[in-house]
Amino acid sequence: MSICLVDTSIFCNVLDVPNRNQQRDAVLAQLRQYIQSQMTLLLPVTAIIETGNHIAQQGDGGMRRAVAQRFVTQVQQALDGTAPWIPTPVLDLQQMHDYLNTFPNYAMQGVGIGDLLIIKEFEHQCLLHRSRRVFIWSIDNHLAAYDRI
Repeated sequence: MSICLVDTSIFCNVLDVPNRNQQRDAVLAQLRQYIQSQMTLLLPVTAIIETGNHIAQQGDGGMRRAVAQRFVTQVQQALDGTAPWIPTPVLDLQQMHDYLNTFPNYAMQGVGIGDLLIIKEFEHQCLLHRSRRVFIWSIDNHLAAYDRI
């Protein structure tokens, strides 16, 4: 069974966040396939935070509230174990310290701190599950390239 890390770009499409939902139909179809195949879907804390920020930046107040409520429902379901994905644990201080030390090298490659944290979660999952496929499900090509078969 494969392990899939759900990126912010995917979560925004699932939640139908305006201006970040251009591939919603394709994402929902893929999500149905992943659920049917009983894939383990992980929702990184970084994706939760970034998605919340994108929602808060919506210009229309009514739309912002509606999307924010969908967001809260999905994250609460993830925390309760009733969503199709499982939230990843919050980083401890030592992990954050280690990741910050590598950030300048990633920043030179155009990789932001949010993407770095998702990449580090991918690497962690690869270590935990050496015999399973681990990949980042993302619309962003640089993150989608992380796929250990």
